[in-house]
Amino acid sequence: MSSNPFLYTLDNKRYHTLNYHNKQKYGAKVHKAVLDCGFTCPNKDGSKGVGGCIFCDGGSGYFTSGAISVTAQLDKETKRITSKHGKDVLITAYFQANTNTYAPAEKLSELYSSVLASGRVHGISIGTRGDCLGGEVLDVLSELNEKTELTVELGMQSMHDSTIEYINRGCSHEDFLTGYFSLKERGIRTCIHIINGLPFETEEMMKKTASELARMKPDAVKIQMLHVIEGTRLADEYSKGKFSLLTREEYIDITVKQLELLPAETVIERITGDGDKTKLIAPQWSADKISVLGGIDKRMAELDTYQGRLYKPQSL
Repeated sequence: MSSNPFLYTLDNKRYHTLNYHNKQKYGAKVHKAVLDCGFTCPNKDGSKGVGGCIFCDGGSGYFTSGAISVTAQLDKETKRITSKHGKDVLITAYFQANTNTYAPAEKLSELYSSVLASGRVHGISIGTRGDCLGGEVLDVLSELNEKTELTVELGMQSMHDSTIEYINRGCSHEDFLTGYFSLKERGIRTCIHIINGLPFETEEMMKKTASELARMKPDAVKIQMLHVIEGTRLADEYSKGKFSLLTREEYIDITVKQLELLPAETVIERITGDGDKTKLIAPQWSADKISVLGGIDKRMAELDTYQGRLYKPQSL
């Protein structure tokens, strides 16, 4: 039996789960209050491109609306979370929709501060892009990092610029790395998002993206399958038969191989997606989250493998 420290966690998983991380660090579960502050994105407003990433349907949460104030959204989310999980739970305010550092630093500081001033949040998580982290924004984030449990979430999706161009991300991998390392230099906890099954990517390309993550040693990673959602340009491409999607078995196999490459210390905040089932075109198997999670657990047990088994430290 392996001596890997994360082989058996509170969840009996062979990877470093977010639940394990939170229980070890805070002694409790942490729930996210999803916020939409009406931000746009540089590849939507024309500064880098228009239309956004081809899979994007707005990046919104399912529970809140940018039509009401951020504090009103937080009130609504807090009631939703506490009614389901109890009043003693820890809550992280999650600035999720679009690019949440894409505004003047003064406005960002005001928004983040208003959430902290509510006294209802344990921490703040901010979804953004690697090319939207200028000096003044970083100063705001550094100040915020001293006041609360902060995580900045960066959409990497893939390390391959051919894929990045196809999905219309508008931010090269080099630009992404610049933003990522600027956060690391300031000691800001960072979570990186990747997507498996992007058009025309092979298994080797997806494993290379995981190897790049291993080189970077992020604090956390979110992994999910590509979702084809109604109303997106990706849906149009899919309807024309321009690309195929991974099967459930392929996704599980690739994800397990990626986990083997990642450092054991990296927290896996997500290992499958929660797409809006009312808009999901494909793959339909991804809607059964429990089955996917169970499939990953079963595959890792069959192989007697675990996160970090093939990890090799690399110089940056």
